[in-house]
Amino acid sequence: MRRANVLIALSLLFTASLFAQDKHRVAVMDFNYGTVTTSVEAIFGSNQDVGKGIVDLLIDRLVNDGTFRVIERQAMSKLIAEQNFSNSNRADPASAAKIGKLLGVDTIIVGDITQFGRDDHNTSAGGIGSALGHYGLGGVGVHKSKAVVAITARMVDVNTGEILASVTGTGESSRSGTDLAGGGASGWSGGGGHLDMGSSNFGQTIIGEAVKASVAQLATGLESNAPKVPTAAAPAPVPVSGLVADATGNDIVINVGSSSGVHVGDKLAVTRVSRVIKDPTTGKPLRSIETPVGQLTITSVDAGSAVGTFTGTGPVKVGDTVKTP
Repeated sequence: MRRANVLIALSLLFTASLFAQDKHRVAVMDFNYGTVTTSVEAIFGSNQDVGKGIVDLLIDRLVNDGTFRVIERQAMSKLIAEQNFSNSNRADPASAAKIGKLLGVDTIIVGDITQFGRDDHNTSAGGIGSALGHYGLGGVGVHKSKAVVAITARMVDVNTGEILASVTGTGESSRSGTDLAGGGASGWSGGGGHLDMGSSNFGQTIIGEAVKASVAQLATGLESNAPKVPTAAAPAPVPVSGLVADATGNDIVINVGSSSGVHVGDKLAVTRVSRVIKDPTTGKPLRSIETPVGQLTITSVDAGSAVGTFTGTGPVKVGDTVKTP
């Protein structure tokens, strides 16, 4: 009986491992919120990046649900900065496909915030401003408010730029005796365009409740479309071999990139030639003896170079070899 239980446990672990390997790798771009900017300013009193805030919540939901393998946000932000990708191109499938291909993901998700505020089907400040006035501490709330948030997201094939699926998430919340954002911005609005939608204070407002509901519906829709993401045949591993080009800071730059098969997340061995054995007759090098230095985890890639974080005995030097373990 005990042996049977062990076999069952091993079988479940093996199945879980295969399932994890079959998950599609996805990246999520910050959503565009240009059409609701005036509504956002009317609610919060200043421009807040609700597109970034909503994506933070969406990534948490996708990671916890486990349908996809979600690329680390920091790696994507670094790559976007290096590619001079502007905020105005957040929802552009062609630009997103390029970023997704460099990241080595199967699909990249782009989107727009299409409604953020009162249920008046108007993204201008007219309806919101007339009802709310200028938002702030001590402001007089309306007797009954209804918040609606609507988001449209698209899954883009990184190889073709084709839109694989378009999904909408809508959330609503209403409450008497308060305004859309509660009693004030303290505790969840950090200023400077930063909005912490993950804070409990924001989540308890009716606009926060509408945001959470819309994100939950959107995540469910995206996950249901996972089968539409192409499952590419696994390419034969491309051996990577290059040299350290710069080691002056925390980020190590190497002289090989995506054109040589390097992807974000790759782990490359860093070694150093400690001795060269030569033919005693001709003086021709026969073999190089290499000493392990550590490991480089790739965080950003372009066509001809890559950047990574080093772990190991170090220090890394220019000219050290990097290669597939």
